[in-house]
Amino acid sequence: MRIFIIALLSLLYGTIVVAQKKDSRDIAMIAYYTGNNTMIDSFPVEKLTHIIYSFAHLSGDSISISNSKDSLTLQHLVALKQRNPQLKIMISLGGWGGCSTCSEVFSKQKQRKVFARTVKEMFEYFNIDGIDLDWEYPAVYGYPGHRFAPEDKNNFTKLIKQLRHTLGKTVEISFACGGLRNQMDSSFDWEKIMPLVNRVNLMSYDLVSGYATKSGHHTPLYSSPQQIASTDNGVMYLERLGVPSNKIVIGAAFYARVFANDIHANNGLYQPTKFEYGVSYKNFDTTFTKEKGYQYFWDPVAQAPYMYNETQRSFASFDDTISIRLKTKYCIDKKLNGIMFWEL
Repeated sequence: MRIFIIALLSLLYGTIVVAQKKDSRDIAMIAYYTGNNTMIDSFPVEKLTHIIYSFAHLSGDSISISNSKDSLTLQHLVALKQRNPQLKIMISLGGWGGCSTCSEVFSKQKQRKVFARTVKEMFEYFNIDGIDLDWEYPAVYGYPGHRFAPEDKNNFTKLIKQLRHTLGKTVEISFACGGLRNQMDSSFDWEKIMPLVNRVNLMSYDLVSGYATKSGHHTPLYSSPQQIASTDNGVMYLERLGVPSNKIVIGAAFYARVFANDIHANNGLYQPTKFEYGVSYKNFDTTFTKEKGYQYFWDPVAQAPYMYNETQRSFASFDDTISIRLKTKYCIDKKLNGIMFWEL
């Protein structure tokens, strides 16, 4: 798996270097990281621009990391700047299931101020370069049981303003945005927040989710007549909402979503289904094998790969080196801010 990631990052970096020679632009290469303080040493961090450590959470109205292991990992990540002086280390707040009190806490000015102050204190202690807000989701339904309210949208704007005021101009601020239209429409006041942040990380994965009743590509580059949600559809919609292209980051998935189909047709694609489980890329070579009945397919419309097991009626959607190369080229051609992936 580590050999694969090194090869993949080399592929992406090579594509980016070629583009930079053409237009002299820097493309952000952003890795979300949840591992320990030693695993990261095996990866070519020289080819990354950002590592976002995931996740911090709220403890009352303050930012908090879980334990001493998290502290050691953050210290180790910051020390990687000795290998790559241009590397930015950020920390992400929340994640799926990790923002249960965000709606309540960020609804009050006093608590937003306390939160921003504790972020600044943490950053000064660890020498961290930025924060990524991964609140899933302001104002719309997200993790089951978590509070969401219409006023979240305005409170998110106030939170961004408070963070920028407290942290200053040089600290980076980004936030994650769901790739579906209702999440882009309802969660954020784009006109007010985009001048204050460095980028928005478009989660152009999980576009076919665990609640899906029809199989499809969970991280396609382009839309198809059967599936509108895609990376390109999300980017174009953000642009129509006034988001600058050079502040949009698209996402790649280092995991598969596996669905159990009700019937066998069309090699499993766009069929009645239910979500079963996820598979990390490091386990692809042992999970999706010919011996186990899986066959590889490529969708030229969506520009996305998939696997299908006819005997088990098992459909798998994912990114691979081909689709990620195409996403990276898309990012360069569209002059986007960069590409991120979940997870290193």
